[in-house]
Amino acid sequence: MKHIVTDHVLIDGKRLAYGVHGEGVPVILLHGTPSSSLIWRNVVPRLVGAGYRVHVYDLLGYGLSERPWDPNVDTSISAQVPILEGLMAHWGLATAHLVAHDIGGGIAQRFGIFHPERLHSLTMIDVVSYDSYPSRRTREQMAAGLERLLKVPDADHRAHFREWLLSTVQDKASFSAGALETYLDFISGPLGQASLFQHQVRHYDPKHTSELADRLPELGQLPVKLIWGANDTWQVVDWAHKLHAVIPGSELSIIDDCGHFSPEDQPEKIADLLVAFLGANR
Repeated sequence: MKHIVTDHVLIDGKRLAYGVHGEGVPVILLHGTPSSSLIWRNVVPRLVGAGYRVHVYDLLGYGLSERPWDPNVDTSISAQVPILEGLMAHWGLATAHLVAHDIGGGIAQRFGIFHPERLHSLTMIDVVSYDSYPSRRTREQMAAGLERLLKVPDADHRAHFREWLLSTVQDKASFSAGALETYLDFISGPLGQASLFQHQVRHYDPKHTSELADRLPELGQLPVKLIWGANDTWQVVDWAHKLHAVIPGSELSIIDDCGHFSPEDQPEKIADLLVAFLGANR
């Protein structure tokens, strides 16, 4: 699987993998968990073709970016915000359009509330918000102790998370034949399995979005687009309607036959919606 992050930079001493594609108005794409920038691979070419310079990267602790050994390194939603600021400085971006998926939406909400002057627009796709995460099943696993999950044999770990990832899409056959194994490789094996729990699951804490819930209406000072998979079982569509109701002037599009990993299920429709929305708010 060809990756769309091709370069590396140190931000506050931590190595981030990133890629910049195309020329034109800057757009930053944020991924979620348990994925990577790979989720945007079929969306990026459409944005580039529409005249945008697309910036992608793997969050700290994810994908091809550094997986810090020190457990004191914070890779939570809140801690990823200054990393985004550092990358924007590296890219020379004073402002940009921001597009986010899953927990990337938590990062985007915080960035949009604290730094609205730096955004042309904000698009949130199947994002976490309020206390919408983690799922009941994940809460139960976390309560039972992450140390036990760290020691599960690799084959059992991969089987469990293969099922978990397949629940994010409607088109399971295409996903299985495409990116599924690459996602699994990132979160399995001697490095990936431990990193998944240290850098991702350990930080599935809704405080990062709940503490800003009363400030979500402030995002209405920006053009805001919400895009949701009608069949999302991780962040059910009720959350989309709640965000739409509380963010003044926001637009909502719901995509049929589409799960939580909507850029995997329906990349063409996602790209079409983005090109239309970004074009209207250049």
